[in-house]
Amino acid sequence: MARISHKALIGVGSNIGNRVATCCSAIEKLKVSPENTVLKISPFYETLPVGVTDQAPFINLVIEMQTTLSPLDLLRYLKMVEKELGRIRRYHWGPREIDLDILLYEEAIVATEHLVIPHPEMHKRAFVLIPACDIAGDWRHPVIKQPLRTLLNTLSHSGVSRYEGVVPCA
Repeated sequence: MARISHKALIGVGSNIGNRVATCCSAIEKLKVSPENTVLKISPFYETLPVGVTDQAPFINLVIEMQTTLSPLDLLRYLKMVEKELGRIRRYHWGPREIDLDILLYEEAIVATEHLVIPHPEMHKRAFVLIPACDIAGDWRHPVIKQPLRTLLNTLSHSGVSRYEGVVPCA
């Protein structure tokens, strides 16, 4: 019996070590999973940190993927990839080797102890919405009921710039 596949947007970020290489490694791990198909990869952006600002800038991007995993199983898979890539949880909004977040899972609204979809802060963050709009600007936020492109138009783009370095996986 064929498993039903769903589309999801995944936020990817890193600000420790070789940020671009780590993000590329995460993409490669998502590509080799039989449950997931990477459909689109946004450009990479260099962004100033939010929350705790006394840390290195981040590399951020968004991936559109197709998955046969449920939202909770996808979260478990992403956390496993983070662990494999050396993620150490230091403190809230702190530096990270890699961060993989489910931003949207089609039109799903999920609220559990371990997972909230849509990502609760995505509509407030240009560093998420800019790369998301590069590949999925017409996707609608299922709670706010607006296209991502419309949400982006309400935000300042300061602190977010297109990464101009070499991206070996794009």
